[in-house]
Amino acid sequence: MNLLKNIFTPALSIQRNVGKCKYNWYGEGIQYLGFKYYPRNADFKDPPYEPTKLFRVERIKPMKGLPYWERHILKELKLDGKNHSYTVVKNIPEINHRLWKVKHVIKIAPITFPDGLPTKDDVTYLKENGELQIIKKIGPLEERMKLADAFRSDVKRLDGDTLRRDSRKKWLSGWDC
Repeated sequence: MNLLKNIFTPALSIQRNVGKCKYNWYGEGIQYLGFKYYPRNADFKDPPYEPTKLFRVERIKPMKGLPYWERHILKELKLDGKNHSYTVVKNIPEINHRLWKVKHVIKIAPITFPDGLPTKDDVTYLKENGELQIIKKIGPLEERMKLADAFRSDVKRLDGDTLRRDSRKKWLSGWDC
């Protein structure tokens, strides 16, 4: 028996490959904050990108069945109301860390300003895709006011009262017209 053990012992070398790196990727990839990106082409360069200042965050899944820590994050972001309720948050690392934890429950859209930044007096509308539109104010124009007054005071104008009287007169006369 011992003779058989001695014969097969060299062939019984057991070695685990757990924790060993099979590939050497040293020096490859682009290191970003928190992850490493391996581009398809070696001469890949990121296009210039200006990060947005604000995000539109919308809850798209119900809170039922979520763990308490994810519900707590949604309450802090004021997304604990109805489904598809949204809020606007800053693009800062603390908020982004919270959003990362509940990314499977929310939809994030960066807010863009195609009409420029709004002022204090502007009326704005936030679209679902994150565009913030500025609604232009239409002030009273002098020539418009003059034209409207001239239209109202015109004798030949067919307003509602004149049309009603004429229609009633035709109705009462019947075929005699």
